[in-house]
Amino acid sequence: MYTTLISAEQLQALVAAQQPLRVFDCSFELTQPHAGKQHYLQAHIPGAVYADLDVHLSAKHGLPGSHGVVTAGGADHPASGGRHPLPNREKFAIWLSSAGLTNNMQAVVYDRNGANYCGRLWWMLKWAGHEAVAVLDGGLQAWQAAGGAVASGEEASHFQSNFELGPERAVLVDAGQVADRLGRPAQTLIDARAAARFRGEVEPLDPVAGHIPGALNRPFGQNLGADGKFKPASELRAEFDALLGGREPASVVHHCGSGVSALPNLIAMEIAGLGRTGLYAGSWSDWCSDTDRPVARDA
Repeated sequence: MYTTLISAEQLQALVAAQQPLRVFDCSFELTQPHAGKQHYLQAHIPGAVYADLDVHLSAKHGLPGSHGVVTAGGADHPASGGRHPLPNREKFAIWLSSAGLTNNMQAVVYDRNGANYCGRLWWMLKWAGHEAVAVLDGGLQAWQAAGGAVASGEEASHFQSNFELGPERAVLVDAGQVADRLGRPAQTLIDARAAARFRGEVEPLDPVAGHIPGALNRPFGQNLGADGKFKPASELRAEFDALLGGREPASVVHHCGSGVSALPNLIAMEIAGLGRTGLYAGSWSDWCSDTDRPVARDA
């Protein structure tokens, strides 16, 4: 079972051995939402299912209740707020079944965007109780560099499966929990956005610039080396130890703009041996939707 990363060569070996396997292409572009599917149609790992951030990995509409807390109940209610609200686990399981994923399969997720988008599906599968999911280290680029074949166009439909939800293996945190623990040692916030956005100098996507008070900043791209692969575990461990400055790793809650690019940080901490930490999926877009919540700016 691969649970964090899988190399192109390891994936090739699984394919050759005809192991139970489902591969997902999560390529996406925020500024051009349809570009990811076009890239998939041009070239993807043979047999891969396309997982669209907007269509499959997000609820169509955020349904905030009072103070931005998502109201529970109802089949269509998302599990988080923000620009990319999580679908509830039941709706996500229905999509996984339509994609032919079964509970005994190894899932492999990849993109061509520096693991920015495939981390979302990695986390969601853990959240659905599926531990056997790994990120293809280096993405499609690494697959092709290792001589892996690519296909174009649509793939044949998969047989409907019956994916069954298991106990949650990922920690989902909401705005109320973040607010309750603000400034306490029990919570260490790590913001994955670019430094200028974190400081509040610019804000291209959300109505308010700045960050959650007390948050630390680690732009998600810092987890990758020049080859586009995650840095070695020892290097990641040293970097996170320096960032945390003695804070307890188990106290960490990751966030970003909308709960997507925070995931490379979360995955990197797990690779580094620091455990599976929390995710505030609503992130800054959810936090700043309530004007009563405090905002910090370094600009």
